[in-house]
Amino acid sequence: MDEFNDSCPSCQEGSDGQRYSHHSEKTIHELVSRMNRIEGQIRGIKGMIERHVYCDDILNQIASAQSALYGVAKLLLENHMKSCVVEQLEAGDREVIDEVVKTIFKLMK
Repeated sequence: MDEFNDSCPSCQEGSDGQRYSHHSEKTIHELVSRMNRIEGQIRGIKGMIERHVYCDDILNQIASAQSALYGVAKLLLENHMKSCVVEQLEAGDREVIDEVVKTIFKLMK
C-alpha cells in the first residue's frame, strides 16, 4: 500500500486518483465469500431460465439473490460508517455526510 498517502488511512487516494478503503482481511474475506455465493446464485438463475424452470421458482431465486446482495451492502455500509466516515468527520470533512446520505438513498430505491 505504499502508493497511498498517509493523510486518511480509511479513504486513501492512490496515484490514479481513485479512493481506496482499508478493510481488514477478515472483512474482505467475508465480502468476497458472500459475493462468490451470489455469483453462484446468479449462474443458477441463468441455468433455470435456460431450462425453462417454472417462473415462480425463478422469481423466488431472484428474490434470494437480491436479499443476499442487500446483506453485502449492509455489511459494507456498516464498516464504511464505522471507519471511513468517522475518520473523515474527525478530520473535519463534513462533506462525507452528504456522500453517505446520497448512497443510502440509492440503496433504498
